[in-house]
Amino acid sequence: MSDALINGLAGAGAGIIAQLITYPLQTVNTRQQTERDLSKEKRRLGTIEQMCQVVKHEGWERLYGGLTPSLVGTAASQGVYYYFYQIFRNKAEAKALEHKRKGVGDGSVGMFSSLVVAALAGCVNVLLTNPIWVVVTRMQTHTKILKKSQLSQAEAVTPDEVIPAALEPPPYGTSHVIQEIYGEAGLWGFWKGVFPTLIMVSNPSIQFMLYETMLKKLKKRRSLSKKDGIRVTASEIFLLGALAKLGATVVTYPLLVVKSRLQAKQVRTGDKRHHYKGTMDAILKMIRYEGFNGFYKGMSTKIVQSVLAAAVLFMMKEELVKGTRFLLTKDRRLDQGL
Repeated sequence: MSDALINGLAGAGAGIIAQLITYPLQTVNTRQQTERDLSKEKRRLGTIEQMCQVVKHEGWERLYGGLTPSLVGTAASQGVYYYFYQIFRNKAEAKALEHKRKGVGDGSVGMFSSLVVAALAGCVNVLLTNPIWVVVTRMQTHTKILKKSQLSQAEAVTPDEVIPAALEPPPYGTSHVIQEIYGEAGLWGFWKGVFPTLIMVSNPSIQFMLYETMLKKLKKRRSLSKKDGIRVTASEIFLLGALAKLGATVVTYPLLVVKSRLQAKQVRTGDKRHHYKGTMDAILKMIRYEGFNGFYKGMSTKIVQSVLAAAVLFMMKEELVKGTRFLLTKDRRLDQGL
């Protein structure tokens, strides 16, 4: 099994674990990013309070709206990303060693090269998996409520009676979302928000650059002090992953809000402020009607969710890679009769 495939499978598995742990926070954050006309009372709701409101009015299942396609998307995204990241990094390392033989550099991959490697892997990932995330965003922002005409009929039902099935909100599963997106914009609808998402490649690029830089410095310090060799513990990987994601999220968050706005279902009638024709139209309307604060809606929730998810992902991915390599080495030794 190639090193790239090991890293790809480990990344997919770690991504699923991180997603399962942090998904309710992700759902609330996506809603915060796409909310526009909020009352002062709703503006003061914190993350936990908003989660309680969703559970109270829509049920527990809405915190996990879109979980199935999200898990598929996470496995695909992390698998594709780590697979191509390892391929590009192997080439960068080979080039660095070649330069060292020519008397240039120390043979290690520099910060800029790490940034380029992460960016290339991110672009491939975005182009292949964007349709999945459009579906996930729609399902996360879908609110399980009755229409006004249905609501007036439902209010006429006494507390002891059951709301008729005809008044229940229609189902909103993955197939319904796919049909809705295709009906609105055809195949191109599945690549809505792809431009800001491609720019958002800078997020994992910055994240991986910071992570690899901090990891390299930590290993170098360990080798100089000769304490426990150069072994890095799972808790240290967790902390490095959290710090790297925190820095990347603070820098790129406004682009994430724009992407979510474009991918969420838009109101084509009524207030034109809620309808975006494209990336630049969304940015200009947000500046005009919401100010620069609109680009940072839900940022505190995102920091908690993304930092926790990234820390878990990095830690689990490294442990899965170590475990897989150990098992493969063990099997190889058994086959050789050692």
